[in-house]
Amino acid sequence: MQFPHTPQHTQLPLFEAFMAQPLVPVLKEVIESPWGVEPEAFSELSLRGAAGNCLNLLAPILRELSQDQDARWLTLIAPPASVTQAWLRDAGLNRERILLLQPRGTQSAQQLTCEALRLGRSHTVVSWINPLNATARQQLISAARTGDAQSLNIRLG
Repeated sequence: MQFPHTPQHTQLPLFEAFMAQPLVPVLKEVIESPWGVEPEAFSELSLRGAAGNCLNLLAPILRELSQDQDARWLTLIAPPASVTQAWLRDAGLNRERILLLQPRGTQSAQQLTCEALRLGRSHTVVSWINPLNATARQQLISAARTGDAQSLNIRLG
């Protein structure tokens, strides 16, 4: 049995059909609202291995954050002893935009991190709190939202 092939309209190859569609309105919507939600107030990064290797992986992230266009600080709360001014310089971080803070007295790193987030003088507050339970995480999220800041917790293991 044979079927006569009489196309009623011309069919474009897949690539040409795709390119014939207008892309500008779609791209404009994506640029204006990339995900349709506000950024997360809390992020956590877990690094395992030798301390030096973990810091080498962390350096580009901190470098990018230290060069943020936001005029506020990048604050590091209770970083490991290996995060020194010399390490910051060697890693290429903008040390003029970084605060290194250590808890004093009976104050915990968690409490200091929440306070720094709530004040809103930092665009990002990086902490090294391990372990971090669900209650502490919620406190960081709440404090970050209050201060319109981002909380980044680093877990080294």
